[in-house]
Amino acid sequence: MEIKRIFDFVSYAHKNKPLKKALSVKRNGKWESFNSDEFVKKSNYFSYGLLELGFKTGDKIATVSNNRPEWNFADIGMMQVGIVHIPIYPTVGEEEYRHILSFSEAKMIIISNKERYEIIKPIIENLPEIEYIYSFDKIPNILNFDEIIELGKQNEEKYKEKLKNIKANINENDLCSIIFTSGTTGLSKGVMLSHKNFVSNVLACHDIIPDGIEKALSFLPLNHVFERMLIYYYISLSISIYYAESTDTIGENMREVKPHIFAAVPRVLEKVYDKIYSKGLSLTGIKKALFFWALKLGQQYEPCKNQGFIYNTKLAIANKLIFKKWREAFGNELIMAVSGGAALQPRLARIFNAARIPVNEGYGLTETSPVIAVNNPGKIQIGTVGQLLETSEVKIAEDDEILFKGPNLMLGYYKNPEKTKEVIDKDGWFHTGDTGEIVNDNILKITGRKKSLFKLSTGKYISPQITENVFKESAFIEQIMVVGEGQKFCAALYSPNFDFLKKWADYKNIKYTNNTELINNEKVIAKYSKITEKFNTKLDKTSKIKRFKIVVESWLIETGELSPTLKLKRKIINNNYKEKIEKIFLS
Repeated sequence: MEIKRIFDFVSYAHKNKPLKKALSVKRNGKWESFNSDEFVKKSNYFSYGLLELGFKTGDKIATVSNNRPEWNFADIGMMQVGIVHIPIYPTVGEEEYRHILSFSEAKMIIISNKERYEIIKPIIENLPEIEYIYSFDKIPNILNFDEIIELGKQNEEKYKEKLKNIKANINENDLCSIIFTSGTTGLSKGVMLSHKNFVSNVLACHDIIPDGIEKALSFLPLNHVFERMLIYYYISLSISIYYAESTDTIGENMREVKPHIFAAVPRVLEKVYDKIYSKGLSLTGIKKALFFWALKLGQQYEPCKNQGFIYNTKLAIANKLIFKKWREAFGNELIMAVSGGAALQPRLARIFNAARIPVNEGYGLTETSPVIAVNNPGKIQIGTVGQLLETSEVKIAEDDEILFKGPNLMLGYYKNPEKTKEVIDKDGWFHTGDTGEIVNDNILKITGRKKSLFKLSTGKYISPQITENVFKESAFIEQIMVVGEGQKFCAALYSPNFDFLKKWADYKNIKYTNNTELINNEKVIAKYSKITEKFNTKLDKTSKIKRFKIVVESWLIETGELSPTLKLKRKIINNNYKEKIEKIFLS
């Protein structure tokens, strides 16, 4: 496949395997589809429209939108004329919006709907560099995206040859997008990615997807590098893409679309499991017994290993009686799910794969466009992030940090050469900030996050993510942060899964009028003590949680405790709960 630029994927797929439903989206209760020909035409019209508006190669356009085909038309349309696309998380705060829009020098912003416009309006009023504001949805007194499409359509003949010339002169090493990484401290950095970065990563992953995949469901934000790369991947293989209506309708959309593949962050899979587990608790008699028998079997599952006739027979029965219903919830045609963005609990990987819901965990960063390693179907190794891609060159530093080289490594941080030099050394190695090890045939295992490591007063180093990932196996814990720097032992803050906790409390006839009363109830505290004892058995002595505090707040992106990629913002949480943490360590 002779592909050099991202837009080459679109033309290649259109020429070799056009689709009747290339891009589909559910809006107002109905599915709307665009074929390959419409995809190409609307992308071209957008390019012509931008040229008529006076845009030129090197200009920048920001988008703040939900997942929708128009995002793809805009994305490809920009790249065809050498415009740099700056996709922004819809959930970032006012300070981040102002920082990204002013720092990036975007000349146009395209927003999704009226709600998003109301949030951004007061910010962009004070940013004179933004010359145009457009929206995908129709909003009174705001220019509409379709107007650019129509403008381009009217000027097709005027710019047809010019567009061909511009495309021909776009180099694979040219900057095509700046993705501002959420970060867990301070304002985000702009990761500069080229066509080659994305294209090389897509092509390197081509042999991973098994045969028979024709439909993909997309619900992770398109501005997330993981989902964005996968969208290019689907396009390159002529896989029909279906955009979920919203995060609340993913289950319904799964059953409608019956996807063969989707990507998710671990938290999505955790929530799916928690919901299934909750339903299991509400069963009675033999049905409940069978449910938890199947669950126990799933927890013992080892992929790619013959576990003997007796186990295999039991698992086959569990699949027929219990797990069959799980698969139906995913549409019953799933061939592969990809998990990335954070560590996947080994317990969940075992259970889902035992239930013939194949979850393949991978690893990468925004700076690596993003995939460095991924578990291949049929070769899954639980507890690892899989085999290194052929294009991935990785070595482990003396302090266990993962260092990377490859064609998918970013060009650098936008207008920040100092930060770029901090992460890419003089020999070209990118310092990921993650710690890990290489095991068996180029299989990568993540052991922690270098910056999150802290030292106890005993001199022992603690990797909090390892403990946190173990404890998040509990349905009672939505989020956990391990603390204890400079102290004699590890402690933790628990942010409960209040939906699950309330169901348990009601079952136990615990009386409460609000969440504060609930978490201070003696029986609730005793329950979390038992949970702590249970999961401590899976940890070494220094990593065990000796004390804990339950917080009444749910940690969210909107309230600032989580990054848009659902990582803990440790500095903010430490500041918010400073007194509570200090009390934990008072003897």
